[in-house]
Amino acid sequence: MTIGEGADRPYQRLSSRELLLIFLFWTSLATVSAVSRLLDPRGFGFRVMSPAGPIALAFIEAWIWALFTPLIFWLSSRVSLARSKWIVRIPMIIVVGLAVAMAVYFVLDVARDVIFENALRRGGSVFAPFRDLGRFRFVNQLLVFFSILAAGFAREYFLRDQSRQRESVELQAQLAEARLDALRMQVNPHFLFNTLNAISALVERDPAGVRRMIARLSELLRHTIDRNRSDEVPLREELAFIRRYIEIMEIRFQGRLRVRMEIENEILDALVPDFILQPIVENALEHGVSRAAGAGEITIAARRDGDRVILTVRDNGPGISENVGSGGVGVANTRERIEHLYGDQGKLMLAPAAEGGTIAEILIPFRAAGASGA
Repeated sequence: MTIGEGADRPYQRLSSRELLLIFLFWTSLATVSAVSRLLDPRGFGFRVMSPAGPIALAFIEAWIWALFTPLIFWLSSRVSLARSKWIVRIPMIIVVGLAVAMAVYFVLDVARDVIFENALRRGGSVFAPFRDLGRFRFVNQLLVFFSILAAGFAREYFLRDQSRQRESVELQAQLAEARLDALRMQVNPHFLFNTLNAISALVERDPAGVRRMIARLSELLRHTIDRNRSDEVPLREELAFIRRYIEIMEIRFQGRLRVRMEIENEILDALVPDFILQPIVENALEHGVSRAAGAGEITIAARRDGDRVILTVRDNGPGISENVGSGGVGVANTRERIEHLYGDQGKLMLAPAAEGGTIAEILIPFRAAGASGA
């Protein structure tokens, strides 16, 4: 039977828990009906008839509907009045409802005859269930059918809403990941071109230094093109990467670069965004050290402040007043990556250093590698 042409979502079968709840629901209704019969002062009293028969019928009726409920729920998943051709589907629902209601009433009428030992034909030649169907005494059963159908529609729309929410969350996560990948893909060529330019400038003056730079660059490239890396890495790994980068830059600056690292040992396992320091150090080199009078100095520091990790890169260049808006691709993308990963909990700030030069400060939440949820 094809009721709903091409449902847009596969039917989600009733779970064992849902089937148990359906059985308990109908059994509870039958129990309430039985108790009501027993407590009704207008009930059986001292009549000869025992109340056991009507009570048994109440449970039989409830359990019949418990059997039909999964089928009706399936029907509600195949039919959506929001779709086209609903004018055809409403009559189909009515026809199915009439068939189910008459079937339930017929079974109940037969059970009533058996329970009360009155299987003789009432009224002559017409079997009582057929006669009662002709008098439309199954209308109550039809109302029950539509009540169950309404519950099925409610379940179906609830499941579809949950599915849409899950798809929305998954899509947002995929978009965020794609955005982060795009940001990384912008930073990597930028870093590579600048490094190659530095190498080309030393080809004739320092061939041995160029060979060392190329060797270090190959190590860095293996790191940057590793697609299996996660968005966050332990700080010790990020520092190992930045040290290799600094080795290249020390060759480029020919003894005019001094780098200090002030790292608290207790946060070496703190998670930081992968490739987070290189764009900031490169910015300090290009806009600070390269313009400094005399030897250039960079200080890279990392410390913990409560539930935050603070990473700083300070240079002794001319200061930020001459470099407003000079962060370029590296700093801009780093700021966006931090925003995507941490929202309001992450920041990147550039400011003049108290003793001259520029200081870049990165604030991110503290989380240790291997911790729950990391």
